[in-house]
Amino acid sequence: MAGGYLGKILNVELSAGSLTTEALDETVAREYIGGYGVGARLLYDRVAAGVDPLGPDNILGFMTGPLTGTPALIGSRFVVFGKSPKTHTWGDANCGGHFGPHLKFAGFDGVLLSGIADKPVYLFINEGRAELRDAAHLWGKNVAQLEETLKAEHGKDIQIASIGTAGEQRSLMSCIITDGGRAAGRSGLGAVMGAKKLKAVVVSGALKVPVADEEGLNALRREYLDQPGGFYSSLRDYGTCAGTASAARSGDSPVRNWGGAGPVDFPRERAEKISDDSVVALQKRRYGCWRCPISCGGWVRVGEGKYALSATEDSIGHKPEYETLWALGTNLLNDNLKSIVKANEICDQYGLDTISVGATIAFAMECYEQGVISTQETGGLALTWGNDEAIVALAGQIARREGFGDVLADGVKVAAQKIGRGAERYAIHVCGEELPGHDPRFIPALATTYLMDATPGRHTQGGAWPPPGIKVRGTKMKYVYEGQAKDHYKIMTSMHVVNAAGLCMFGYLVYHLELIPKQLTAVTGWDCSLDDLWEIGKRIGTMRHVFNLREGHNPLTRNVPRRMVGEPPLQEGRLKGITIDYETMRRELLELLDWDVHTTIPSEESIRRLGMEFLLQDLPNFHVPVV
Repeated sequence: MAGGYLGKILNVELSAGSLTTEALDETVAREYIGGYGVGARLLYDRVAAGVDPLGPDNILGFMTGPLTGTPALIGSRFVVFGKSPKTHTWGDANCGGHFGPHLKFAGFDGVLLSGIADKPVYLFINEGRAELRDAAHLWGKNVAQLEETLKAEHGKDIQIASIGTAGEQRSLMSCIITDGGRAAGRSGLGAVMGAKKLKAVVVSGALKVPVADEEGLNALRREYLDQPGGFYSSLRDYGTCAGTASAARSGDSPVRNWGGAGPVDFPRERAEKISDDSVVALQKRRYGCWRCPISCGGWVRVGEGKYALSATEDSIGHKPEYETLWALGTNLLNDNLKSIVKANEICDQYGLDTISVGATIAFAMECYEQGVISTQETGGLALTWGNDEAIVALAGQIARREGFGDVLADGVKVAAQKIGRGAERYAIHVCGEELPGHDPRFIPALATTYLMDATPGRHTQGGAWPPPGIKVRGTKMKYVYEGQAKDHYKIMTSMHVVNAAGLCMFGYLVYHLELIPKQLTAVTGWDCSLDDLWEIGKRIGTMRHVFNLREGHNPLTRNVPRRMVGEPPLQEGRLKGITIDYETMRRELLELLDWDVHTTIPSEESIRRLGMEFLLQDLPNFHVPVV
């Protein structure tokens, strides 16, 4: 087996309680790298079209990459994947912290879980040995309580990926949490874990990840540590909160449920209350993922007042990231930082995606503003813009599925269907996934990403933010829609490799792109170039896409939130008058990929060029709408 891999995948059939080990096929590893690349390839053969995402036949996977747990910069990530109960498409979620490396130290590259346990269980993996254990004493506990209990039983050096009670209750906004607050947040995969009655995956071990050229890899680490670029300084000094105020000013941050204009509705003096220096003022110590030289995270403390943190004895919680500050702050016109920290704690402890929770509260606030709902439906909560007390209260109700929170607990698409009365006009989502805090009216390429990636509505799937080493046309050309596909393709495919290799997106944006193939070569022993990177990325993207095609899903049929593309355009602010020509961008990308512009089915030639001939027999059987 090549370096970077333990060469083993653990298969867990929860219904029968059986555990088996299979060898990771080296050809599959080389062609799809790891993470959701290998995950998509394996699940295509093992999950039939049309399965219930919350049923026994869906498979929930945890997968590392070859750079995870090695000296590579920055090899700390793992991916969770399966069919999403939220979008009914391919679903995945990326996560940092320490769990990914320690899954490999425990002896496995990945875990695939099928079936449904007859009672709550957790999976314990220690030095290559695995067993299912009873979780009756853990069921009903939230994340901090669960971690405290398991560390008392197994020792403080274990690493845990778990769900809170939101996942147990199958909230479609639920996610999987590690390190007390690092989230595999998107796609609703916490609900899949809850449906399987799997409370946690616990790993322990000290096995070494083999590296083909350890001396060469360490030399690369030393060389590139001295050459950071991009966002390094702001990430190191502040973390992602550095850009909260500037994003509100520029128009990158949607405001008022995507219907407002940042500088008008949320002016600078308010945005600065939930940004950079204001956030760091609450920080008590830094937090870094495994061996990360940036350490963009942090622990904050709110010890007094109505928003005092309560999950730990010392009133400490994870510093909110930009997406959280946007979702629970900017987009809701909320400048009370401590309320955002408190709502973030609620989401971390119950296991909820903060992007979706904030977006769903924004939906509810606009419904309230427009008279679609009233205090009669909300149980007395006045859902006015910026009402920090109502925001925290509603976040708690969503987490517990109490009162009006139960209506909202599955996200905006389901909530709009439950409410009716035209509520769908205010539900900003693509295919059921709430949109993140980056506006395509400011970064047009994101319209293509949100609408066309196998996981809808995701900002971490490439198309925007080129790393050092990818030269693009520049911001002056961003509203020239013809010819964007080449830039989009390189960023998109390289990002697929980042997610598959076990790397962090922030490291990708800080260090030169050439470092990725160099590190892959040093770790695996395979020769890898930038051209290989883009070809592998295209293969991974194609694999995730055909999973959806087999489900009968053509991304061209996805709903397009009109506000997202400026239809009609805003009448004030930095994005005044802008309407995005998303149809030209996605058509040109389809042409570049050699996918049919009406069905998005790849051509036979494109499949052959990628060495994916096993798909040729399936292409005629993909029955998708023609657009």
